[in-house]
Amino acid sequence: MNVRELALETLLAIEQQGAYSHLELNEAIRKGRLDGRDAALLTEIVYGTVQRRDTLDYYLAPFLRKARRLEPWVRMLLRLTLYQMVYLDRVPDHAAIFEAVEIAKRRGHRGIASLVNGVLRTIGREGLPSLEAIHDSGKRLAVATSHPEWLVRRWIGQYGFEETARMCETNLRPPQSTARVNRLRATVEEALDRLRAEGMAAAPGHLAPEAVRAEKGNLAHTQAFRAGLLTIQDESSMLVARALDPAPGERVLDCCAAPGGKTTHIAERMGGRGEVVAVDVHEHKVKLIEQQAQRLGFRCITPLALDSRRLGERFAPESFDRILVDAPCTGFGVIRRKPEIKYTKGKDDVAALVAVQQAILRAAAPLLKKGGVLVYSTCTIEREENEDAIARFLADHPDFALDDRLAERMPEPVRPRVRSGMLQLLPHYFDSDGFFIALLRKKV
Repeated sequence: MNVRELALETLLAIEQQGAYSHLELNEAIRKGRLDGRDAALLTEIVYGTVQRRDTLDYYLAPFLRKARRLEPWVRMLLRLTLYQMVYLDRVPDHAAIFEAVEIAKRRGHRGIASLVNGVLRTIGREGLPSLEAIHDSGKRLAVATSHPEWLVRRWIGQYGFEETARMCETNLRPPQSTARVNRLRATVEEALDRLRAEGMAAAPGHLAPEAVRAEKGNLAHTQAFRAGLLTIQDESSMLVARALDPAPGERVLDCCAAPGGKTTHIAERMGGRGEVVAVDVHEHKVKLIEQQAQRLGFRCITPLALDSRRLGERFAPESFDRILVDAPCTGFGVIRRKPEIKYTKGKDDVAALVAVQQAILRAAAPLLKKGGVLVYSTCTIEREENEDAIARFLADHPDFALDDRLAERMPEPVRPRVRSGMLQLLPHYFDSDGFFIALLRKKV
């Protein structure tokens, strides 16, 4: 099976089976035994086609009006081929079209192959329909950046048109490959030297002092990663443990902890001394936390399978010095990494997740010692899940208050964006994931 057929199978699994793009892609690369060049092309086609789905469908629509109902695989084949024609300069149109027609012949029949050939060659000859034909600016932005219209209008209401446009455009760019250095085993410079010795072009991060970034390649495939010097993590996510600011010897609770990136960062900042109880509802995800802790050499982490809404059944009141609630969320801040999120999440998901977030906060609050701190974080940009969630929690818990010390715990570039103990990062601010962090203190 060649690269484009693998891309077709992968894209169908993502759309029809709800498969996660990154996991399905990794499996396709493994099964196809692809070398670096073919793996890069497969990754580009899959991620690009998912990211640009609605734009591609807009471009295809005028050329499919006379076609009968298309089978899903035919439409997907047209999408991924048009993606190459429009967005990949290094792939000649005739080569992409030829491959598409050959795939159509193998999977279908001569009639389908003729349709695919005719549609793609007509587009090549006549050009694409103009997006300027969409007069409504909100709808045009949604189609141009391939985001659901309801979501774009929601963000315009929250952030304004210009900010939303910049965010949507950023979501179309590939994310930077970043990792956090385990500074109990190496300095950032030592880790960079190890990576460069392996032939990996790497540099310090832009935002978090403990971050490194790869110019290309996958940091998870390095010997430095296997040796426990690195944890794959976005720079914005690295700010959470800084906000929590744990001290050696403390007892810390990490709710919804899998796969363990923040858990191990907390343990590192504690110097490996004390206890980090890492809770996740899924047994198989708890194993991921265990694996992370072993690889990085942390013995102070206690992984536990438990629904964070039921924390009170397991732990005594006021038994933790610090608590992290990295809550389940819509994930709209990580669309670049998981582009299918923008199509699979809806308005009802926001409301349902808000209820879960509040339930976890209610369960965690009694477990914190007086004077202790609680950090609430999400990888979304939805105000209902972020600022509004904190306002709702504080209204019901007068023994908690926002802590203004969040700013001083953040790296210098981030500090001006902290507002009253809360930080909302949008993807285009620092070319990182969208993230929200709130620092709360329990009154004495």
